Amino acid sequence: MTLQEILHLRFLGNNVAAYLTCAGILLFGYLFKSLLSKLLSRLVFRFIRKRTEGVSEAQFQALLIDPMSIVVFFVTVYLAFQVLDYPVSSSEITRHEPWPKVALFRLYQVGLIAGITWIALRLVDFLVLVFRRRAESNASRINNQLIPFAKDLLKVLVLTMAFLALLGRVFGVNVTALIGGLGIGGLAVAFAAKESLENLIASFTIFLDRPFAVGDLVEVGAVTGTVEKVGFRSTRLRTAEKSYVTVPNKAMIDKPLDNLSLRTARRVTFTLALSHATTSQQLHQIVQEGKRLIGENPLVTQDVQMQFSALTPAAKEVTVQYFVETTNYDEYLAVKEELNYHLVEAVERAGGSFASSGTTVVQLNTGGRLDGLNALDTSVL
Repeated sequence: MTLQEILHLRFLGNNVAAYLTCAGILLFGYLFKSLLSKLLSRLVFRFIRKRTEGVSEAQFQALLIDPMSIVVFFVTVYLAFQVLDYPVSSSEITRHEPWPKVALFRLYQVGLIAGITWIALRLVDFLVLVFRRRAESNASRINNQLIPFAKDLLKVLVLTMAFLALLGRVFGVNVTALIGGLGIGGLAVAFAAKESLENLIASFTIFLDRPFAVGDLVEVGAVTGTVEKVGFRSTRLRTAEKSYVTVPNKAMIDKPLDNLSLRTARRVTFTLALSHATTSQQLHQIVQEGKRLIGENPLVTQDVQMQFSALTPAAKEVTVQYFVETTNYDEYLAVKEELNYHLVEAVERAGGSFASSGTTVVQLNTGGRLDGLNALDTSVL
């Protein structure tokens, strides 16, 4: 039997030549799918090179090579079985077709839609990477907040469209009628998911009104923390205890919100409780030197207040108030600590002393005078 005769032998409705051609196409697609996907991604990158904002071709290919390889492989599978007149088009698949043929064709459709969806998701990642590069040059915290939200939103839209395409192309569902039916059933769903919908709408309100941005220190109700992410349903805050608090978006717009990062300065106020042994001359010296030391700090505003405010049975009280021009909490604490040391040194240089907590000690001397130290529980430095 000659080679020509062998190639024309038929079984299962196809000759040997057709089977060999099918196998060759499959082998070619399997061996060269990575190379073909790399060539395709390079071709696509050439069209968008001017708008990539410094994102390299290698980064673009790293995102697309794997999903494109899947799509290329499924396309070669389709072309290979086209040689065998298999699979048939979706319009030809009826109840009269053998179930293995129908199942394999449906499997092919699912794989192709999944591959295309994967490519679309990777393109979203690429767009996010480009916009992040633009945001780095702009240095806007609004962009840092908007980009993750837009990424999640686009991916939800891509997955929704892929699901509808899967229902329509693979399972033959009338998508238009399904969407129309959801208009009626959607009322019941809306009532069932009322809280989730409110949080979703609140997330759009946050982006439109912009009461805060990622990186801001905010206080909402009893929670104070730095905004790390604004999602569809909730906002994530990192507290001073380094815990991760999730606050529903509805609460972020319904409750009074104090954006601590927008303050131009931080206020420091406390009372120095000096003992009655501190003379008036020493008290004048402490107040004058304390004002001078506080005012000399470059981060303190000019409206420094330090006054002898009260004379109590236990202490001579001096009220101290000043503002530190910084929004950084660590810097604020450093300035406050430095000035507290200066005030303690000023009291020591003047020869004064602080009132200690406890009871008043009184001693009657032979001249009839009262000597002693009055003490009062108070906030000292």
